[in-house]
Parts: sequence; structure tokens; C-alpha cells
Amino acid sequence: MMWLEILSDGFFAAVAAIGFGAISDPPMRAFPSIALLAAIGHALRFVLMHWGMDIASASLCASVTIGVGSLLLGGRIRCPMTVLFIPALLPMIPGMYAYRTVFSMIMFMKTLDDPALGAEYLQAIVRNGFITFSVIFMLAAGAAAPIFLFNKRAHSLTRDKKYLRQ
Repeated sequence: MMWLEILSDGFFAAVAAIGFGAISDPPMRAFPSIALLAAIGHALRFVLMHWGMDIASASLCASVTIGVGSLLLGGRIRCPMTVLFIPALLPMIPGMYAYRTVFSMIMFMKTLDDPALGAEYLQAIVRNGFITFSVIFMLAAGAAAPIFLFNKRAHSLTRDKKYLRQ
């Protein structure tokens, strides 16, 4: 695997995360952290999948990395964790698997009179739907894990006066 592939994967994830972050109107100081977290997380998932790890487990590792990174960077830039990790996680949503799930559902409904073809589409619905669900669940669990593990520190980012927007 070439470094160029890893860097380009991280770069495009960072661009997408900045776009997702702009929707929620975070402070300008949060954008570099959002981009950095997205790039590191997505590149890590890319590398782990290239080494043979499944997409759900790789997404869990990447989202834990993003969650811990948002905890560390949030304190430095006086910003809540969620402002940083939600836009950074969004580029890792498995859109193609979700699309294939919906497409297979539509095709299943169109081919109700053909049991063999219907069984094929039903199998695609279950396979793609399970992958979509498991990846999204792992992203949420991994990003939330640092909040539960470092509860006092995570809540101090939004409760202490020194971290409030100035």
C-alpha cells in the first residue's frame, strides 16, 4: 500500500468533514481539529481494512481514535467533544451499503412473482443492511466510549467556565 493512497484517503475525508462541520456552525477554531480527526480516523480505517480487518471492526478502532482525539483536542481549543467528533465520523458512514440495501428492497418488491430472484434480493437486503447497521453502531459506540471512560474530563469541556465560548 502506498503512502499516497493513505494520504489521499485522509485528505478527502478531511474535506468532507469540514463540509459536514460547516452545517452545524462550529467556531472557526474547531475546523482544523475536525479535519485532522477525520483524516486520521478515515486513514486508520483504510489501513486496517487493507490489512484484512472487516469494516465494522476497523470502524470501531477509527471511531475510538476520533473520540479520544476529540477529547484531547476539545480541551485545547475549548470546544465540546461532540462538535469535533460528529463531523469527523460522518465521512465513515457506509453510504454504498445503505444504498444497496434500499436498492435491493425496491428490486425485491418489483420481483415478487419470481421466487429465485426474490431470494437473491432478500439475501442482499440482509447482508447490506447488517453491514450498514453494524458499522453505524460501531461508529457510535467507539466515539461514545471516551465519554464514558473519561466522564469527568468529557463533561468538564462543556461545564467549566474556562471552556465556554469566548
